Amino acid sequence: MCTYLTEKIAIEGSGKGARGYFPLTEALVYIDHPQHAPYEHTVNIDFLNPGQGPSARVAVELTEEAALALIEAVRQALALAPPGLASAPPHP
Repeated sequence: MCTYLTEKIAIEGSGKGARGYFPLTEALVYIDHPQHAPYEHTVNIDFLNPGQGPSARVAVELTEEAALALIEAVRQALALAPPGLASAPPHP
């Protein structure tokens, strides 16, 4: 069952698409039918920059287990690094 619920967040980072790297400005997270993964439903994450058109998008389709493992891996990597090491610099 698709939930049609989408979490949208503003982000700062870079993604690599067919034309190389581009700045990322938002991410969408939702559960839906995948386009490519061989499952009925997946946790889908789209990293994008709408200002650069439809090609400025990186998409992933994960199982629920893979998504939860990814969350834990990110938390662990951040916990092991010095606080603030990967933070954005203050905006002037």
